[in-house]
Amino acid sequence: MTESLQSLIEAPGERGGGTERAGGAGEPGAPGEVCGFDESGGRFALSSDLISELLTSMRLRGVRYRRVQAGPRFGVTFDAKPGRAYFHFLAVGSAVLRTQDGTLHELAAGNAVFMPHGQGHQLLSGPDIPARGIESFAAVPLSNAVCAVDACASTAPAPSAIFFTGSMEFDLGGMQGLSQLMPEIMLVNAVGKRYPGLMPILASMRRELGSARVGFAGILARLAEVAAAMIVRGWIECGCDSSSGLVAALRDPRLARAILALHREPGRHWTVAELAAECNVSRSVFADRFQATIGVPPLRYATELRMLLAGQWLAQDTLSIQSVALRLGYTSQAAFSRAFKRVTGHSPGARRGATALAEAAGPSAG
Repeated sequence: MTESLQSLIEAPGERGGGTERAGGAGEPGAPGEVCGFDESGGRFALSSDLISELLTSMRLRGVRYRRVQAGPRFGVTFDAKPGRAYFHFLAVGSAVLRTQDGTLHELAAGNAVFMPHGQGHQLLSGPDIPARGIESFAAVPLSNAVCAVDACASTAPAPSAIFFTGSMEFDLGGMQGLSQLMPEIMLVNAVGKRYPGLMPILASMRRELGSARVGFAGILARLAEVAAAMIVRGWIECGCDSSSGLVAALRDPRLARAILALHREPGRHWTVAELAAECNVSRSVFADRFQATIGVPPLRYATELRMLLAGQWLAQDTLSIQSVALRLGYTSQAAFSRAFKRVTGHSPGARRGATALAEAAGPSAG
């Protein structure tokens, strides 16, 4: 998708605030670049390849969606699910989202919500409406991953609200640490004009929800995954204003090129000098800045990245442990197994076995 993401994406409480925009207002970068400012205020251009790499590794697993139609008075509770994320899209009507701490967020038709940490919350027709758990409503399967829920009162002639909701495991692969820096709630405002790139996706979801044409459930599921990826991209490009860790590294041209090199060639036996050369800085400057920004030395980061990727491949793909070891540059399965256990605390075989048991038990309901 070549159109730049221009949906209004913001963390609650930052609406109308001074969140720094990539490149500054009215100063777009060249095509394919994400623009920002270094510590001295100088402008730099960062290739969007790193963001592409992150989105390529993004996985939404164990996804379960519900198409919910509700009456004029409704209240639905979504329990906290650590390790999973929630996605909601309101197609018709209005709603109030109440978080665990009681904070209220008003939603209008066309709004979307992404909650990467899976915190408990409620969707309500009003702040004083009682709510019941989403799992307590009867569900009719529409496809393998989508079911329909009717939350309308028996006397309601037609639904007052229609929304599409789901929960899933949110995996960013080797960049998983980035998800920990995301806000609890990421809101997409349908009337926002700053980032209209997401609007066609949400408009398509709205049409599919309203028309219920043949195959609409599967199309909705795919559109929701694209929407989630675009929300993540938008947060990185426009709303990612943390000054620490991976976020700062993504914005630092002296580090970002090295991180991109590591993610492109995780099986290469990198040296600190080679990574510094990628950034055109001295070995000592690179090593010190990497440690200060990321919190770990460059080669430790490289090892942990390999093990994160290994865990992902062992859990999702049909590669043998030996194949994973070779792909990550290890000359023997034994050497890879020792490294994997040292970093993760488990052997590759135990990781694969645990994944198989989890899959046999089935994904938790959204």
